[in-house]
Amino acid sequence: MKLIIKCLFLVFFALNFSFSQDNDAVLLEVDGEPIMASEFLRVYNKNLDLVQDESQKDVDGYLKLFTEYQLKLKEAKRLKLDEDKNYQREFSRYKKQLISNYISENKVTDALVNEAYNRSNIDIDASHILVRLDASAKDTINAYNEVLALRNRALEEGFDKVKAEMHNGNTIFVEDLGYFSAFKMVYDFETAAYNTKAGEISMPFRTQFGYHVVKVNDRRESRGTVTVAHIMVNLNTKDSLVDSEGRINDIYKKLMQGESFDALAKQFSEDKSSAREGGRIAPFKSGQLSSSEFEDVAFGLEKDGDVSKPFKSAYGWHIVKRINLKPIEPLENVKDAFESKVKRDSRSKLIQEALIKKLTDRYNVTYNAESKAYFTSILTNDFYSRKWSLPADFKTTETLFSINNKAFTYEEFGKHLANAQRIYSVNTTPFSAIIDKEFNSFFEKSILQYREDNLEVENLEYANILKEYRDGLLLFDLMEKEVWNKASKDSIGIETYYDKNKSDYQWTERIEVVMASSANKSKMKKILKMMKKGESEDAIENELNTSDKQNVIFTKGTYTLDNPILPSNLEAKKGISDIYEHNESYHVIDIVAVLPAGQKTLDEAKGNVINDYQAQIETNWINDLYERFNIEVNQETLKTIKAKIGN
Repeated sequence: MKLIIKCLFLVFFALNFSFSQDNDAVLLEVDGEPIMASEFLRVYNKNLDLVQDESQKDVDGYLKLFTEYQLKLKEAKRLKLDEDKNYQREFSRYKKQLISNYISENKVTDALVNEAYNRSNIDIDASHILVRLDASAKDTINAYNEVLALRNRALEEGFDKVKAEMHNGNTIFVEDLGYFSAFKMVYDFETAAYNTKAGEISMPFRTQFGYHVVKVNDRRESRGTVTVAHIMVNLNTKDSLVDSEGRINDIYKKLMQGESFDALAKQFSEDKSSAREGGRIAPFKSGQLSSSEFEDVAFGLEKDGDVSKPFKSAYGWHIVKRINLKPIEPLENVKDAFESKVKRDSRSKLIQEALIKKLTDRYNVTYNAESKAYFTSILTNDFYSRKWSLPADFKTTETLFSINNKAFTYEEFGKHLANAQRIYSVNTTPFSAIIDKEFNSFFEKSILQYREDNLEVENLEYANILKEYRDGLLLFDLMEKEVWNKASKDSIGIETYYDKNKSDYQWTERIEVVMASSANKSKMKKILKMMKKGESEDAIENELNTSDKQNVIFTKGTYTLDNPILPSNLEAKKGISDIYEHNESYHVIDIVAVLPAGQKTLDEAKGNVINDYQAQIETNWINDLYERFNIEVNQETLKTIKAKIGN
């Protein structure tokens, strides 16, 4: 929950609006520190798209919020929260995430996006054989030969036989993978699968997990995107009157009798996130849900409006109704989403290789032509046993290469080499090959780091967003320290606040009910008579329901009167009600108890009390900040801003 709150807190400040700073002027000063008009306008203009409250669009009102934001930043720095190690570590992580959006190579990215989109149009059903191998292993011939031999056996004896005899789940995996498409597997595996024809087994190829061969069992066009509604009964239903399978079958009978799916979902589905919408859930593609059973049933429905028979998944019992099925969307509609996936996927290494070349061409890069020969000459056999160290007469300050005006020295590369020894332990790679490989690795790392270190200067949009992340994280830590933790941990303050504001925390009237529901009004009249005679739920069900007709379903629980499961005009009166029509069905409600409106105890109201107490603490704290720091607003600049935006 804390992570979600922090992300939402940062979204408000993670802005990418770029405003011209020509003719910029000071808008306000906080203890003598100037805040420019461009900074205010950048934040104001972006947030116009985010706020619903018209009052927040008023410049004077928004200036108050902006000023309080600056006061909080000033206080955070006074408390030196920006020097906290946890803050610095978290900001560094956010920076790494953000910078990936600005360091890329567009042509290669576009090609990979197109490839991924084309692959997403095809689902592949595949099996594979994997011989595990450490990603850093250099001696791979044995693993290669082993997987090649298993491939030959699969061709001759059949995949299933090899699977039965050889799969051990440790060093050898022989598995059926089911259907998948783009982004579901590591890129090298995905590429091998899409380059293999149906019915064939690929030649061995390597991924980070080891050597594989992939057998493609089937290729089919994508099943598209389906929108469905469902009725779900949990495996362990909270309704004490029924068992899960029995309840879903009762509901299915009512559907087959012509009752409304929408109404039954609202009344009986235990997936509360979708029940209010008549069971409708968000559209999804094949492979997107964590339940293949649910997907297969949903995509298996032939036309809009078709309803499945009850079926069981790991989450409960379901009945699914198809609302619509859309084929895969055109590339222009999904390009941004695909690009985001490509940049997070293992194929991103291809983008990095292209980026290195682009940066090398952009910057002024010069190399020391003698450096590789020098480093080759100082390596010894100790390097293979991780005992090598730089010689006493090492040329520490010599330049290895330079990027623009920044020199990278022999000393830096020497440390890189010393750390790389572990890769070559018990290895006989020639020294010259080691130097070539590690030089390239060090250069790539250095030029990417140079790009990162200078990106704030080279890209104003990135600089603005980074500032907002930096400040947003700082303010989160400040609010947690000064407001949120104080409110949640001050038990005496919480109790005192509750005692002063008890009238704000009241229960509304609630009722404990047993409710009978039927789509047939005449049946409902009979049910009413039986309930008034004191007949039990079991007796009524045995009388009214048959093997092929579900005429009554009972529901039991405690509800507020505004709960949508109840008729809106229900009178909160103990005893058996008249017949109500609601959710396209008829109901009789036996109100077992009426729980009157009244005072909530502190334990019952604690969440709301803490939130309200927190708001009071924050208000008092902000007033203290106004007293602590001197605020001066440049009225002429403010007048110019108002004229500029017509406020």
